[in-house]
Amino acid sequence: MALSPNINVMIKAAEKAGRTLVRDFGEVEQLQVSRKGPGDFVSAADHRAEETLFYELGKARPDFGFLMEERGRAGNKDAESIWIVDPLDGTSNFLHGIPHWCISIALEEKGEIIAGIVHDPVKDETFRAEKGMGAFIRNKRLRVSGRKSMDGAMIATGQPVRDQTKEDLFIHEYQAVLKQSLGIRRFGAAALDLAYVAAGRYEGFWERGLKAWDMAAGYIIVKEAGGRISDLDGKSNPVHGDNVLAANAELYDELKQILNSVRREKNAA
Repeated sequence: MALSPNINVMIKAAEKAGRTLVRDFGEVEQLQVSRKGPGDFVSAADHRAEETLFYELGKARPDFGFLMEERGRAGNKDAESIWIVDPLDGTSNFLHGIPHWCISIALEEKGEIIAGIVHDPVKDETFRAEKGMGAFIRNKRLRVSGRKSMDGAMIATGQPVRDQTKEDLFIHEYQAVLKQSLGIRRFGAAALDLAYVAAGRYEGFWERGLKAWDMAAGYIIVKEAGGRISDLDGKSNPVHGDNVLAANAELYDELKQILNSVRREKNAA
C-alpha cells in the first residue's frame, strides 16, 4: 500500500530518531549500576531525538510549525500546519531499561488532527492513520476490539504525577473500573496505550494530566480504527485539553459513566 507524502515524512523521521534512541537505550542498563544513574543520559537522549525530528520534519516541510515537548512552539509560528511531536513518550520506562516507549508525531491542520504515527522502535511497530483513510500497522488494517461486556474488558490507564488532587481521584477511579472490568494495565506511555486501543489490545484507556503531544497521534489512530475518543467531559477533540478517554464503540459510554460517577461522588463529598 502506497503511503501518503506526509506519512512517509513522519515515518522516515521517526525511524531515524528511533535508531539513535535504541542505541542509547542499550546503554541505559550499563548506567543503572552507577552511582550517578542514567537520568542525565536519558535527558540528553530525549533532546537528541527531538533535534533529529525537528531537523528532518523541518527539512521536508519548511513552512510547517511545531509543537514539541521540549521546544514548545517552534518553526513557522504563523503556520496553519503544525507538527505535534513527542520524541520519547515513556521516559520513565526508558530510564529504567523497560522496553516500552515510543515516538509520537501528529499533523494538525487548521486546528484539526489529520494524520499521526506512533513508532515503537524496540518492537518494530509503527501505528499510523490519516483522516478518512483508516488506521494501519504495516499493511494490516487496525480495528478496535469488538468486546461488548466490561467484565471481559482490559482497560489501560496512566497515573497522574505530582498532583495530590488528581492522584486521589485516580485511586477511586481505578478501584471503580477494576471492580467492573477484567483488569487494568498501566504501562506508562499514553501514545502507545491509545495505539493499543486502536489495535484492539485494550478495550479502553483513560488518563488525566496529559499534554497535546501525548494524545495527538493516538487520537486520530483511535478514530480511524473505529474507536471513540474524547476528553472525560465528552469534548470531541481532547488534544489541547489535559485528559483523554478512548474506547471501542461498545464500551465507551459505560466506561465514561463509571469514571464520571466517581468524579461526581468525589465532588459531592
